[in-house]
Amino acid sequence: MPYKFKSRATADLIMLDANARTLLEIMGKSPDDAQGIITVEQIPAAIAALEAAAAEEAARSNGQSHAQPEDDEQDEDADRASHDSVGLAQRIVPLVDMLRRSAADGKDVTW
Repeated sequence: MPYKFKSRATADLIMLDANARTLLEIMGKSPDDAQGIITVEQIPAAIAALEAAAAEEAARSNGQSHAQPEDDEQDEDADRASHDSVGLAQRIVPLVDMLRRSAADGKDVTW
């Protein structure tokens, strides 16, 4: 089931279930709730949590990419996997944008 994030400051944001659940957990919200709210007061902490999680994932990813592969084939597989996957830093962009615009307009974000 996709999640639909809504704000009176922006257009709706539709996100696939697994991705939305992950982002809600990072922000300290329960993904099991059918409906929820991120209040204007909670938005700065939500943005900070999302950005910190993305930075942490990037740091872990960079640490793994610097490890020496056992052979060239593993190196090629690792390069292919890193180019094919979408990281958390990319996944948070639309939601962080929505949160920032909503905060600027003093509007809550619901789902």
